[in-house]
Amino acid sequence: MNMRSRFWITILASVFLVAGIGSVEAKTIKVGAAINLTGPASSWGQFHEKGQRDYFRYVNEVKGGVFGNKIEMITVDTAYKVPEAQAAVNRFILQDKVDMIATWGAGEGLAAKPIVQKYKVPTINYSTSWEILEKPVDYMYLPFGSYKMDCYAVFEYIKAIHKGKTAPKVGLLTYNNAYGRSIHAPSREYAKKLGIDLVAVEEFPPKTVDLNTELLRLQKAGAEYVFMQMLPSAIITAFKSADRINFSPIFLGTWTSTDPDFFKMGKGLIKDRLVIQFPGGLPTDKSKGMDVMKELWKRYKTVDKFDASYWEGVVVGMIMEKAFIRAYEKSKNINPETVNAALESFKNENFGGLVPAITYTKDDHGASFTARMVRVKEDGTYIPLTNFYIPGKDKIKLLKK
Repeated sequence: MNMRSRFWITILASVFLVAGIGSVEAKTIKVGAAINLTGPASSWGQFHEKGQRDYFRYVNEVKGGVFGNKIEMITVDTAYKVPEAQAAVNRFILQDKVDMIATWGAGEGLAAKPIVQKYKVPTINYSTSWEILEKPVDYMYLPFGSYKMDCYAVFEYIKAIHKGKTAPKVGLLTYNNAYGRSIHAPSREYAKKLGIDLVAVEEFPPKTVDLNTELLRLQKAGAEYVFMQMLPSAIITAFKSADRINFSPIFLGTWTSTDPDFFKMGKGLIKDRLVIQFPGGLPTDKSKGMDVMKELWKRYKTVDKFDASYWEGVVVGMIMEKAFIRAYEKSKNINPETVNAALESFKNENFGGLVPAITYTKDDHGASFTARMVRVKEDGTYIPLTNFYIPGKDKIKLLKK
């Protein structure tokens, strides 16, 4: 081979090498987050956003991204307004060209659903409203069990702790929106199945500042247990009204019942009288997932102890990261199509105990159906009252307190 031939072979090899490097060049993974940061009960949304953002920052800074691909989170404040959420989702898809989306409230997620299905962009909704999983379910995901699971778990717990021969008397106290009403139908269904007397359903607008009338009606109806579906500030309002009218039922709620502001505003009012369904890991579990949470607290100082709203932001970030990892492993490409396929391949995906193992299939995007009941203490700690169990399948076990 003469010198001229060797020269051109060297040049061509260099061209192919550069082209090869270009083909695997890291990309920016874009995530859109349409979250309530300024509307009613926005403290939940603020800490959701912070938890998700901190976790992505941790992935980028500590893990080097997802196979070298860094994650960029684009947040839009929806102010708890459906039109704002729809506009944000359209912007994420058409302008920002995101690979995945997080939506927030029940109503916002339901309104966004046709948009993400039209453009085929996988989306996780922070509110676990079971209506979001009504067919067609394509591209819409929940991070853990729906509010239907909360209802089943709460009613099984009431049945387990109730004393006396008469049926437990339960009243519902909820917002009058999609989020609040998401527990109505499942509660009626399961109360009937378990032989529980659902004596009243009271609902009110999110901006209500006094719940005396609603609590008086529940008291008059004989409610021994009040199951609430509303955000933390409204629960504090309910406690104030209950004290004012000398009403002392057992208060129960879903996992959305607390945030950092709840413990500040509820000083002297919480009185350790709130029991919630909480499907996640707690500091007392001493799990690997909780070790990650503690590392985030230490590194970014957004929170300095366990908080349920920050926890969910981290969980949503973890699920997205795992989907990006699986997408890259399967196709060496991270885009809406490969991410959606990766999510639907999840089978008992482990998140270190921070959230129950997650399974998604083409027809079921519900993540898990594993619950446990927890007491919320005024000092900001959460005490497990039961084992983790699948409502309707496993036997609930009351833990010694």
